[in-house]
Amino acid sequence: MFTGLVQKIGRIASWKRAGGGARLCVQCSAWEAGDPLAPGESVAVQGCCLTVAEAVADGGGFEADVLDETLRASALGALPVGASVNLERALRAGDRLGGHIVQGHVDGTVRVVGVFRDGRDLRMRFSCSDDVARYVVYKGSVALDGTSLTVSAVPEPGLFEVCLIPTTLECTTLSLRREGDSVNVETDIVGRYVESFARAAAGCAARGIGGAGGGVTERLLQKAGFLQ
Repeated sequence: MFTGLVQKIGRIASWKRAGGGARLCVQCSAWEAGDPLAPGESVAVQGCCLTVAEAVADGGGFEADVLDETLRASALGALPVGASVNLERALRAGDRLGGHIVQGHVDGTVRVVGVFRDGRDLRMRFSCSDDVARYVVYKGSVALDGTSLTVSAVPEPGLFEVCLIPTTLECTTLSLRREGDSVNVETDIVGRYVESFARAAAGCAARGIGGAGGGVTERLLQKAGFLQ
């Protein structure tokens, strides 16, 4: 699990394509002293959760295997050698949750359709599919290229905006995005769980399992085996 707070920017050193995916090599500065990357741990690269297959001896860069499914669902595979990428190590128990809950399971991509300067800040507008739009709400959370952001506007269905402060522009690769670019998106998992529970509750109500208003009731819990 991640928070969407990018810790450093790395660079794609190489791609090695192979059947069933690819091997990605990322170069970056060394991590904090005494806590180098280790094989088997998770790192979010542009928002995609990858497993470290091999760590560079100096403690900075690493190699990871990328599945065809990840290449299909994200914009990661379209990045060339030399491209900059956002990096975040997995959250440790006791760490501050400064962004929001990010799994590193990219839902797909959105396309930059507008970049506007608002004083010192930058406002970006994105177009998205219906599957993504249903989970994008005003003032809700969204992860773009692994960066935790707040939706600042939903001007119409299939469009949303975020505002980027100077710190975000300096510390992430979003400052490099231009109109027409594809960006990895992960919607808020909490919203997806709420929808799933609401759908299940509605189905139970339709079958007469829940109470008069549906939802979680004592009868529903008994039917599900949680109560004797």
